[in-house]
Amino acid sequence: MACIYGDIMKIDTTGASEKTAKSDHLKVTGVEASKKLAEHDLARMEKYKSIITKVGRAKQMDPAVIAAIISRESRAGAALKDGWGDHGNGFGLMQVDKRYHTPVGAWDSEEHVTQGTEILIGFIKKIKEKFPKWTQEQCFKGGISAYNAGVKNVRTYERMDVGTTHDDYSNDVVARAQWYKSKGY
Repeated sequence: MACIYGDIMKIDTTGASEKTAKSDHLKVTGVEASKKLAEHDLARMEKYKSIITKVGRAKQMDPAVIAAIISRESRAGAALKDGWGDHGNGFGLMQVDKRYHTPVGAWDSEEHVTQGTEILIGFIKKIKEKFPKWTQEQCFKGGISAYNAGVKNVRTYERMDVGTTHDDYSNDVVARAQWYKSKGY
């Protein structure tokens, strides 16, 4: 399936920071840690694969990226309490922030995954406007970073994750997405 926002496999990534890796008591960091984190979520992720694939097809978004955001944001639901995370501000698998958006659907529904994906696409488009000279893949990665910390936080390509959760958000999500792609997402 073609993703009109770029090829996730062509995006450079440093993977997860030590802080992110520590969430699963990993002794490794970087891409290796991101792969292990994604792998830890794979069994739970399988429950949502058909929704992820359907939304990805409808929105022309790589399902591996949707899965990677779900892995990072909610550990495929494991980090949620009654569908909520982030001190009651983040809703659902993709952690739609109620302070900026009105959550739709059940926390693990197609409506929710559609909303999260549309929010991501909106950020990719805003990054493209802000950085018209960036390549498609650079804008894709910038949009992933903005999904966590907003468009204002993305100032340069090299340092786009400074200010994101654990200062590694887009790098971790990209590495997880590359791993999920290898698993048929």
